[in-house]
Amino acid sequence: MFFNIFDILKNLFCLTGSYSNDVFPEPLSPEEEDKCIKGKMNGNMDDRNKLIEHNLRLVAHIIKKFDNKYVSSDDLISIGTIGLIKGVDTFSSDKGVKITTYCARCIENAHLTLRNTLQYFKQHLMLCKVKFKQNTRFNLQILVEHCQK
Repeated sequence: MFFNIFDILKNLFCLTGSYSNDVFPEPLSPEEEDKCIKGKMNGNMDDRNKLIEHNLRLVAHIIKKFDNKYVSSDDLISIGTIGLIKGVDTFSSDKGVKITTYCARCIENAHLTLRNTLQYFKQHLMLCKVKFKQNTRFNLQILVEHCQK
């Protein structure tokens, strides 16, 4: 009973229930990870996809650190996944860095790029003299439609 209540509270405060750690596959063991990295370097798309799928939990962990006042958790997961894909595609084991460390930086960079883009659009909105309420979510489609007028 206590653990059920704890799980519910954890899902409410950490992430939405749909992004709890039960949804994502378990991380790969070091041996499996090395095998997949070698396979990816040889062009095996199945190994590449396996690396991406088994590191999605890393994306969910990293988005917890970011303020999602203007962007939904779904969008943050999507942007983080794009960063993860870029990280897996550009990873090289020659540099002596673990793939999770490298991908974590790529995920954070994708989020920072999104944040910088949103700041640019918020400044552009102010220049267009559009009221931007801080307690409403940012809607890129409305911005694009308004700026095309």
